[in-house]
Amino acid sequence: MARKLGVGVIGCGNISAAYFRLAPLFRGIEMRACADINIKAAKARAKEFSLRAETVEDLLKADDIDIAVNLTVPAVHYEVSKAILDAGKHVYSEKPFVLSVKEGLDLKKRAEKKGLRIGSAPDTFLGGAHQLARHLIDDGKVGRVTSGTCFVMSHGMEHWHPNPDFFFQPGAGPVLDIGPYYVTNLIQLVGPVRQVAAVATMPATERTILSKPRAGEKIPVNTPTTIHAILEFTSGAVVTLNTSWDVWVHAHQPMELYGEAGTLFVPDPNFFGGELSYTNGGKAVKKLPKWEHPFGIENEKHSHGMMANYRTAGLADMALAILEDRPHRCSMEMALHAVEVMTGILKSGETGKFVAMQTTCERPAALGVKEARALLAKRG
Repeated sequence: MARKLGVGVIGCGNISAAYFRLAPLFRGIEMRACADINIKAAKARAKEFSLRAETVEDLLKADDIDIAVNLTVPAVHYEVSKAILDAGKHVYSEKPFVLSVKEGLDLKKRAEKKGLRIGSAPDTFLGGAHQLARHLIDDGKVGRVTSGTCFVMSHGMEHWHPNPDFFFQPGAGPVLDIGPYYVTNLIQLVGPVRQVAAVATMPATERTILSKPRAGEKIPVNTPTTIHAILEFTSGAVVTLNTSWDVWVHAHQPMELYGEAGTLFVPDPNFFGGELSYTNGGKAVKKLPKWEHPFGIENEKHSHGMMANYRTAGLADMALAILEDRPHRCSMEMALHAVEVMTGILKSGETGKFVAMQTTCERPAALGVKEARALLAKRG
């Protein structure tokens, strides 16, 4: 049996650098080629990371590519993933992997017909902080989770992203762009969702880019940018999710989960690490269990300090799951359920009605310390 699967990346924008840079940390995968509709972008990334540049068509024909990673913009995720599956290759997509349940079910049918796997980001829920939160919940440290709050609010991407246009178009906005991190983490911690309700607004119909090279250029806004939602889980838990790109500053915790025996304070699900704490009853518990999770170790320097970044962990887990014939954690079923939750939130914002979920999923297997180390190329 092969020990590594060959990986090709379609879409050589900003996010591709993180995949190429971090892939060598993991077992089971080897980056071999990249492609983009802009061949110059593909050649630039290929030169930067010692890969070969391909056209999309040639990458899909390549015999040494087993998994194609779809890093295109959300609006074409479905079409690109469909082409990958039709070419006989497994697909791992950036979030959200599709923009409708109909698209997701079609991809599922195509994958099952050919015996292929579909995986999808985000994989940040595999981080040390979030897996410790999972460990505390599974061990009953806070009791049954009954409710919670989530806040992901800022003033948008036009302040730093060189090409922020797509963030403000249908298929993006704060729910579909940042929401996947929060919704996916909630699913892995609490379970699937039964129904959602929301109020959605679009305070500004135009944004001004402040980042180079397009500083001063105005772009249209065609999707809600402030959404307040309620998620009712099949477990009975009720969680509020507030997402906005119309807030300059706020003081809310990213995620709080309230259990019958205590409260869990979860760091930002957009990242692998962060500070986790919980209470037992009304008393603060300062000492957390000893937890040497490898995906919680700070390994990269960012503008606001050192951070843990293990992007591609989900891709590596899927590759090894294929080789080991086991389920992978960043599963199509969970990604599809998260998409229905998020599109349901937007639909409720349009209609003013509760939206019941038609899909469901199992919580992914926990990724403990031992299991995480097994994903790493160097396990020391």
